[in-house]
Amino acid sequence: MRDAIIIGAGPAGLSAARILAGAGRDVLVLERNPEPGGLPRFCGHLGWGMLDFHRLWTGPAYARALVQAAGRAEIRTGASVTALLPGGGVEVSLPEGIQRLQARAVLLAAGIREMPRGARLLSGTRPWGVVSTGAFQEMVYAGGVVPFRHPVVVGTELVSFSALLTARHAGIRPLVMIEENDRITARRPGDWVARHLLGVPVRLGTKLLAIEGQGRVEAVRLAHAGGEERLACDGVILSGRFVPEATLARAGHLTVDPATGGPLVDSAWRCSDPAFFAAGNVLRSVEHSGAAALEGRAAAHAMLRALAGELPSPDAAVPVTPGGALRYVYPQRLLPGAAPLRLYARAAAEHRGRLRVLADGRLVHERRLHALPERRLTLTLPAGALQGVAALSVDLA
Repeated sequence: MRDAIIIGAGPAGLSAARILAGAGRDVLVLERNPEPGGLPRFCGHLGWGMLDFHRLWTGPAYARALVQAAGRAEIRTGASVTALLPGGGVEVSLPEGIQRLQARAVLLAAGIREMPRGARLLSGTRPWGVVSTGAFQEMVYAGGVVPFRHPVVVGTELVSFSALLTARHAGIRPLVMIEENDRITARRPGDWVARHLLGVPVRLGTKLLAIEGQGRVEAVRLAHAGGEERLACDGVILSGRFVPEATLARAGHLTVDPATGGPLVDSAWRCSDPAFFAAGNVLRSVEHSGAAALEGRAAAHAMLRALAGELPSPDAAVPVTPGGALRYVYPQRLLPGAAPLRLYARAAAEHRGRLRVLADGRLVHERRLHALPERRLTLTLPAGALQGVAALSVDLA
């Protein structure tokens, strides 16, 4: 019996391990990859560590700092969790065989994965040279492989620009970055940086229709306002369109929110089985590593309260539902208490309107905003806002 088991050794999981182990708890971190540290291990550019360490590091330096900070926790790599069992049980595949482990509290921090080609419904042949951003970065930084010289980058999320920096490091010159919408998904001036500093034109309103090639990628077919065109290239980087790595929750007994695709949690980061908690990108679409790390810390503090028997009963939580132009809101259940309550949401598409919070149909908060897709909206409600409330709704009208 462990005090805590953490599934995933990325920013959220290792940040939680740091808090729990630092409090003297017996912590086991399970990581399926050969090394801990998560995706930052393969991102050699700067931009990591500001929110949680207040330093500006490369991805590998940030990953090393996370592992070092969690030094008191036991970290097992090459450990693939195969099932979650009611009450804090974990079935895990280890080199020595399948084992069943038990903990008083389990944290799901498995992160996210990029949507594969099949889920994007792309037509054409299946040649070699079509990769996700994560696979591309691992090839370059871990394997020293240059998989192509002149690829097309699909998507304009923050990770897409990370792919451009990886390409520059490897001497690869992408031909173009394409985006279906009429503006980039990441914050501006990302498109300016791509064009003028990295030499990669950004084409908006452009969709990838098909990939061509026999042994390897030879060309792509694109659609835009001017019609269709064929662009010769030798690779395709499918970036972004992340989904939570919540397979364990969906296959097991935990409730999954269909809006986020991740486990449903209350404001103590507790899942439908109170022995399980979840934090970081396993909860919803991708946020940057610093946000995931801070959620991991918050979940660890809640787990310490649970281990001490100090968390309110989950039955006291008030359900929260999204509406209007909102794609999702989380936590999906709020626990009444003395501290301010914080909600996070995202819009389904660009929208100008009013963000409203209604308690049992009564307006308790309202503000105007310009919401953009893939940007987190934060709502803070005053302590006592849930007193006598049976249900809360958040909408963007």
